[in-house]
Order: sequence, then C-alpha cells, then structure tokens
Amino acid sequence: MTEPLTFIVYASTAAEPFDHDRLVELLTESRTNNARDDITGMLVYRHPDFIQMLEGPDAAVRALLERIGRDPRHTDVRVLLDEQVTERTFSTWSMGYEPTPEGGDTDAAIDALQGPADARSTRESADALGGWFRDRAGAGRD
Repeated sequence: MTEPLTFIVYASTAAEPFDHDRLVELLTESRTNNARDDITGMLVYRHPDFIQMLEGPDAAVRALLERIGRDPRHTDVRVLLDEQVTERTFSTWSMGYEPTPEGGDTDAAIDALQGPADARSTRESADALGGWFRDRAGAGRD
C-alpha cells in the first residue's frame, strides 16, 4: 500500500532578513534534502515572512515541519493548512521559488493566508498563490 501524501502550508517569520545569498543557500539545502525525502513544494519569501507549501509522504513532510520548527532561521512557525491529498500539485519542484516583492500581485493571497480564516478560504488562498506560482515559474522549474 502506498503511503498517503500530505499537503501542508505553513507560515513563519524570518529571525533575520534574508538577502539573495542566504536565500540561495536555503534553497540549495532544501532542494537537496527534499529530493532525498521525496518532498516537493514551493517557497515564498516576502520580508520578513516565509510561506511554504510542502507535499509528499506523510511521515517525511511531518519530520521536515518539525525540523523547520526547530530551525533558528524561523520564528512563529504556524501551520495554515494540513490535508491528505491523492496527487501532488508541485510534482516537478523539489523546492520551487519565485521572488515576491511587497506590492506585487501576490500580496492579496499572502495576506489572506497570514490572516485568520476558515479552512475553505485558506485553501482558496493557497490555491491562488500556487496558481500564480505555477504560471510565473513555468512547468518544471526547480
């Protein structure tokens, strides 16, 4: 039997600002680890906030989220959405990334994910942000 896939969206706050070099380092590390653990997803960073969508085998995603919670680069880690899914949304990205400057066209989805909401509106905001990301990044972009 195949292990269920888990889809988690979390938000956190950067303990310190991330410049380009620190983001590249974080992405390189994440892509290596995610490929090893069969985790796919995407990362959004808009200072000082991270939003990340992770998907993969349940045990691997939960172990990663636990490591993220202990990572000193993050504070205030909070799970926004936690679902079992039958297929991946970001199957070709070990960790996709696109810059999301404040004042850009992702602000509404990011702000909606950060604010209080019910599960349905959180899912809609996550889908909107994921759709923007897929459109911008293009299929297959890591």
